[in-house]
Amino acid sequence: MLRFPSSSRYLLAFSILFASLNVAANVDRVELTNGSIIIGTFHDADDGKIVIDTDFAGRLTIDKGSILSMDVNSPVTLQMNDGTVYKASSLVVDNQTLSLQDSTAAPYALDELLRINPEPWELGKAYRHTGQASTAFSLQRGNTVLDELDYRVDSRWRGLKDRFTLNLEGEVREANRERTAENWMITGKYDRFQTGAYYWGVSASAEENRFADLDLRTTIGPYVGRSFLIGTPFELELETGLSQVNENFGSDVDREYLGLTWSVRSESQYFGTDSRLYLNHKGVKNLADRNNLILNTTVGLAFPLLGQIQGATEVVLDYNSGAVEGTKELDQTYRFRVGYNW
Repeated sequence: MLRFPSSSRYLLAFSILFASLNVAANVDRVELTNGSIIIGTFHDADDGKIVIDTDFAGRLTIDKGSILSMDVNSPVTLQMNDGTVYKASSLVVDNQTLSLQDSTAAPYALDELLRINPEPWELGKAYRHTGQASTAFSLQRGNTVLDELDYRVDSRWRGLKDRFTLNLEGEVREANRERTAENWMITGKYDRFQTGAYYWGVSASAEENRFADLDLRTTIGPYVGRSFLIGTPFELELETGLSQVNENFGSDVDREYLGLTWSVRSESQYFGTDSRLYLNHKGVKNLADRNNLILNTTVGLAFPLLGQIQGATEVVLDYNSGAVEGTKELDQTYRFRVGYNW
């Protein structure tokens, strides 16, 4: 039997005790107003929520108003509602009052905390780039030979004070080796955030639809918008403005007019946090001709397939009351898409 000298046993016991105390010192602790205590590793805080990783229940999200006290034993960066940024080796919340270690800052009420460990874009130092590239492709062989390709790229660059958006979408279709559809549209937007949930912006777009006799339609103009319920399972953005519209046709008379514009963008996690029910709607009304109205509406349900790869089923409705003679006013499309999110 292997025996350790007395001094070695004492050293081993001291090492185990020291390691245990060190681990305990680095564990983060949250006490809720209902008396519950959560032990784990602090992750981050934003939108009025505290996120902590636990061994027993994975990642938990806790409403800030439910926290009575909290100990975070790791270096943190805090951003307050007034824009002030602090760095500290640790923080303590007691009775919903926040104190920073190694900092001369006066204690803050927990309600004054905006976020912990903000990303660079949230400090106004960079932009967060998010987006999706997706496609829908179909082949049919037999009595009818049908090839169809639909593509879409959506990109957003979000900063602390502004946002850039770029969208590209199009469709190519051939039936019995004869082209029956070819259209594309590109839209660029710039948003400048104001007080509260309001913002203003400028939008420009270009569009072509060969089989609707539309050689080119361009729009450019300002708008105002408002965001609703951002940071919740249901988000909504409404915009309205004016645009200068120019339409060039292959066989019809070209048009130029001032249009009233509006848009609705909505997303919901009604079917679960991994899914996304979405609605994108845009409209343009010719102010000089009450019979000239353009509506573009997309309704879909997106769901995860593998990693950042996502599938979606959607319905697209394109309506143009001023369509050229011989073309339909309403175009309906049903698609299954596969895309990549970043």
